[in-house]
Amino acid sequence: QVQLVESGGGLVQPGGSLRLSCAASGSIRSFNVMSWYRQAPGKQRALVAGMAHNGLTNYADSVKGRFTIARNNAKNTVFLQMNTLKPEDTAVYYCNLNQGNDYWGQGTQVTVSS
Repeated sequence: QVQLVESGGGLVQPGGSLRLSCAASGSIRSFNVMSWYRQAPGKQRALVAGMAHNGLTNYADSVKGRFTIARNNAKNTVFLQMNTLKPEDTAVYYCNLNQGNDYWGQGTQVTVSS
C-alpha cells in the first residue's frame, strides 16, 4: 500500500506564489514517476507536471516557466513551486505516484483570487 499526503494549498492573489508538498509512504519502488495533477470545477483532471526518479520532467504548456517540480528521492517527497499564479490556476491539486499502479493523494485546494 502507498499513501500520499499533500500540503501547501491555500488562497493567494494573482501574481503570487505557493509551494505544494507531497509525502509518499508505504511500498515505494525505486523506479517511479511522481506528478501533480489539477482539477478545476467542471473540468477533467489534467497533468500539471511530472518528474521521474531519474530527474526527467514534463510540464503542461500552461505552466511552463512559472511552475517547477522537484523531488527528494531519499524522502519520497515531491514539491511544486508555483510562481506568477493566475486565476485560471485555481483548482484542486492532486499528487500522483505511478510505479505500475497509480496512487493519489486526497488533494489540496489552490485558489488564486484578488
